[in-house]
Amino acid sequence: MIRIVNIGMNHETAPVELRECLARDAAHADRALAMMREIPCIRESLFLSTCNRVEALFTTEQAEKAKSSVVSILCALGEIPPERLCSSLFTYEDQDAVRHIFRVASSLDSMVIGEPQILGQIKEAYSNATKERTTGVILNRLLHRAFHAAKRVRTETGISDAAVSVSYAAVELAKKIFHEFKGKKGLLIGAGEMAELAARHLLSQGVSAIAVANRTFEKAVEVAQSFKGIPVSFEEIGAQLLEADIVISSTAAPGYVVTHDQVKGSMKRRRNRPLFFIDIAVPRDVDPAVNDLENVYVYDIDDLSGIVQVNIGQRQGEAIKADRIVEEEVIKFEQWLKTLEVVPTIVSLKEKAETIRQAELKKSLSSLGELNPAQLKSLETLTLSITEKILNDPILFLKQKADRPHGKTYLDTARRLFRLDRENTDEVEHGSEQVDRESEEKH
Repeated sequence: MIRIVNIGMNHETAPVELRECLARDAAHADRALAMMREIPCIRESLFLSTCNRVEALFTTEQAEKAKSSVVSILCALGEIPPERLCSSLFTYEDQDAVRHIFRVASSLDSMVIGEPQILGQIKEAYSNATKERTTGVILNRLLHRAFHAAKRVRTETGISDAAVSVSYAAVELAKKIFHEFKGKKGLLIGAGEMAELAARHLLSQGVSAIAVANRTFEKAVEVAQSFKGIPVSFEEIGAQLLEADIVISSTAAPGYVVTHDQVKGSMKRRRNRPLFFIDIAVPRDVDPAVNDLENVYVYDIDDLSGIVQVNIGQRQGEAIKADRIVEEEVIKFEQWLKTLEVVPTIVSLKEKAETIRQAELKKSLSSLGELNPAQLKSLETLTLSITEKILNDPILFLKQKADRPHGKTYLDTARRLFRLDRENTDEVEHGSEQVDRESEEKH
């Protein structure tokens, strides 16, 4: 029996120090997918890696063996001992796994409920999986239904209206240090979507100027132009620390972009003016030791969890509606999944009917003499039509009963009635011989 399994960690089960071990290298997701594809007991797979979650979704007929293999992959990629990793992992199977991925796609499992980024990240992970041909009938259907569930949640509830982004939460956190932003200067390190959102929030709160540093200078120019910021090179970060009051960092760098010594040197020249860092990146961009310096404040993505409780009452109310939509979609997917059990029987039924049709047609043709092409085509169409019409009702019945409590009983009965299994055929033939013998004895 095919099982759907999801193993992973998120912002609730694992601290950022652990999550960043698996997110340190951007190629980890590709490597994980390639390694899962090589495991014989895993039939389909997808790997999702974001700043707040790492998840492996797969199908298998050997659940325990497959789960053990996936945990080994996670340990190897993050260079994490199993005893440290396993306590931070969650595992969902079958209907629970379906429900979980639907909730993740609908942003009901996010640090910021209703945030839109996660759906794009899942779509990207799915695109990578399809490109590498690691998905099949079940995961393809599962992901498309997840996207449909997310769309319904977004359009049928107000959950996104009440949401705040991580970037917005970061700016709200900055307000605790600077009661007002008028005259303050900002520095963005990294020019991705989260950094740009943060810049817009800072400007809306009165920050006077924002510099944008990116490893690719062209990207820094592009982002800076969108909100009249100042593009700077990555090499100028040290100099910019002398001027900036608020630094928001969100890069994909594997190591620290801002070091303890770098900030320590800047603080002397700043005459200890407060410097506020919000490190949205995973792995982290700012050395945590920077927080030990006087008048320097460093917050990472896990520190934002308290800020994202904004509008929590409204979001929870909408989340109840969203969970109901998710549950509807889970039930629909489960119904579809059960119909897959019918497929082998239907295929066998059609194959047997076609074998009989071909054999009987061959016998008939030998006694009909020579027929022209039109007559042969008519005879072919006639026999095909007869077999299709005879099979139509049994096939429709099996499909309708697939998700019912006694669905398997109907399948077994169909296989016996039509002698689709060798053992059933032998059993029925043996029974027929017995009936014939009894009949002869009576006469």
